[in-house]
Amino acid sequence: MVYASMFAALTAIGALIRIPIPISPVPLTLQVFFVLLTGLVLGSRWGATGMAVYVILGIIGFPVFSGGSSGIGVILGPTGGYLIGFVMGAFITGLTVENLGKSTIVMITAMIAGLTVIYAAGVLQLFIVADLPSIREAAMIGVLPFLTGDLIKLVAAFAVAKRIGNLMDQNEA
Repeated sequence: MVYASMFAALTAIGALIRIPIPISPVPLTLQVFFVLLTGLVLGSRWGATGMAVYVILGIIGFPVFSGGSSGIGVILGPTGGYLIGFVMGAFITGLTVENLGKSTIVMITAMIAGLTVIYAAGVLQLFIVADLPSIREAAMIGVLPFLTGDLIKLVAAFAVAKRIGNLMDQNEA
């Protein structure tokens, strides 16, 4: 539970680093890095728990969402689907490595699956809340501008997870 809380706090810190994207209501943050890392390091149960704690803290008023925002209005707004997707993304990432191991290909695949879930939840809510004419347009403004950055975050999360895994293995020996 301590690790889940720690990753929730790290995700909140990642949300403070916010770069607005002119064509999208969704800003660029470091949240996805921490969501993927949480799933890899903590697994499905505790990874999802950590992200659920993060989302609940934001809903009840702690300024943990992008740019220090909070409240149920954020969850119900155009970016709320991504936040809900964080819980599911960490779960899927963790579940994949729990079931298939921690080889490089499995970890990369797990993070791609987790990222896909985050994007799907985010794009769906963006489409509905922003009243966009099509899912395709929602994806154009809610995924496309972030692909390169999220792939960089994926590689960074992989490298950090490998290092954390090595440290944990040394401590267990």
